[in-house]
Amino acid sequence: MSTQRALHPRRAALGWAAGLAAAGGVGCVAYGAFIERNWFTLRAESLAILPAGAKPLTLLHLSDIHLSPGERKKANWLRGLAALKPDLVVNTGDNLSHPDSVKPLLAALAPLMAFPGVFVPGSNDYFAPKFKNPLAYLAGPSKLHPRAKRSPLVLDTEALHTGFGRGGWANLTNRAQSIPLNGIRFDFSGVDDPHLNRERYAGWPRGSANQDTAPHVKIAVAHAPYQRVLDHFTADGADLILAGHTHGGQVCIPGYGALVTNCDLPTWRAKGLNDWSTNGSTTPVNVSGGIGTSRTAPFRFACRPEAVVLTLTAKPGS
Repeated sequence: MSTQRALHPRRAALGWAAGLAAAGGVGCVAYGAFIERNWFTLRAESLAILPAGAKPLTLLHLSDIHLSPGERKKANWLRGLAALKPDLVVNTGDNLSHPDSVKPLLAALAPLMAFPGVFVPGSNDYFAPKFKNPLAYLAGPSKLHPRAKRSPLVLDTEALHTGFGRGGWANLTNRAQSIPLNGIRFDFSGVDDPHLNRERYAGWPRGSANQDTAPHVKIAVAHAPYQRVLDHFTADGADLILAGHTHGGQVCIPGYGALVTNCDLPTWRAKGLNDWSTNGSTTPVNVSGGIGTSRTAPFRFACRPEAVVLTLTAKPGS
């Protein structure tokens, strides 16, 4: 009898502990789904890559908006970014999450199209995500479902890209283009989404006798920062590489960081500005933590949605 009575408090304690753990888990999911995923922030970075004598230039990096109809908080925040008055906007893809998202997305980004911009697509500019177990996001890189090309999963990519083009943004889908900004020639080279194995390298823009001696900056743009893509652009002399796709891990452990990157990038590089080196060459890479989430896993934890403001300055000693 006494032994049986002694076990009751222990069982009760275990029961309370299990209950508290369950409640904590529910609380974390609720926080991630209703608070953090709409707790937008700006990450500020500075990088000295401009030619001698150049004045500072502001680059706004957007990625992984994943807009769904009715996401008013996200749309309003995007509109408000125009107050930053960036010199250049770079959009690294995955803008959509639903077939009806094109018009509200273009409306939300319209104020930013008053500024020069470039873009490349991500897989969720072609195909809407298919609903699945949200925990599958943590299992490893996602794969495109073989039936994804069937309606209604196919998105109106042409309307999206036409809208960006009408707004003045340059399409860098497996293309290269130069844009003059503040008296400096910016050479861009972009690729289609490496996550879908669609990248085809276009090299750098050509067209003048003093192409390499005139002041210029080389910026490479891709959606998914697979190592093969970073290796190529670094070896090809890029001054800066911009990418997204990772969502910064989306679900992170405080004090540790991301658990996954949804590609072959190491988890400690899931977001931020870091150097990438290959065969003796080094290039800074900015990986955006992204603005949205997958519709199939609509929450963030210890990984706030972000846009990135990069202040570009002249190289040291110039």
